[in-house]
Amino acid sequence: MRTAGAALPEAGRYLARSLGATLRLMVGLPDYDAYLSHMERTHPEQAPMSYEAFFRERQQARYGSGKGRCC
Repeated sequence: MRTAGAALPEAGRYLARSLGATLRLMVGLPDYDAYLSHMERTHPEQAPMSYEAFFRERQQARYGSGKGRCC
């Protein structure tokens, strides 16, 4: 049986991971580790992109072809 005191460090680690992921998303940094986990779980037959390819793909998705948006 788990006590509340034993669950507190685990909750703190979860909160820290969640906060870190949220901050990375707020400033536009892609989460490569989450991508790797997703690929392993849902697409095990496909090789994941390298970090560099993943980063470029995320930048392209965010900023498009480099054309600025009006308004």
